[in-house]
Amino acid sequence: MIKKVIEQSNNLLYEPELRTIPVGVSARHIHLSLEHIDTLFGKGYELQLYKELSQPGQFAAKESVMLAGPKGTIDKVRILGPARGTTQVEVSLTDAHRLGISPPIRDSGDIAGSSPITIIGPKGSVYLKEGAIIASRHIHMSEEDAWQFQVHDKEKVHVISQTERRVIFSDVKIRVHANYRLEFHIDTDEANAARLTDQDQVWILKYE
Repeated sequence: MIKKVIEQSNNLLYEPELRTIPVGVSARHIHLSLEHIDTLFGKGYELQLYKELSQPGQFAAKESVMLAGPKGTIDKVRILGPARGTTQVEVSLTDAHRLGISPPIRDSGDIAGSSPITIIGPKGSVYLKEGAIIASRHIHMSEEDAWQFQVHDKEKVHVISQTERRVIFSDVKIRVHANYRLEFHIDTDEANAARLTDQDQVWILKYE
């Protein structure tokens, strides 16, 4: 199977530009509920805009927090806004080893039974019995993008890097929404393995 994918990936050198997708490398970050923003930063506190993110309506906040696990801590972990209904921490496997936790690989929002973790802010701390995950790699697409690539929501595809360290990412889930902007999301461990950076281009290859 892998040999066949590699052979197909070589042919993609001659495919039209439409088949390439920009990369978005996702560093460790946290999504906070309104309740936990109040606990960590004070009652009624509002997150301050640092910069807009590629996905419409999403932003990196100026604020950061510390994560604490059984073996260590990580300071200055960026908060992404706006506030969510449930707090969620997204780390890489390297981060997890440093913290001493074993988060599952999950889609964003699927935190049932995930790793416990402590979040420390300037005004207080929050202990989550569950909430830390390693995010599954995925591709955001608009409905028009999905039509052009001939894929559908929740379909899984191969993604192939164009760098000198050619890597094939399998089981990449397509996420389709009218407001999504085309982007392949991976964490820092995956990006480093393939020497990928933000806005590098990758190929998409459908399963046969």
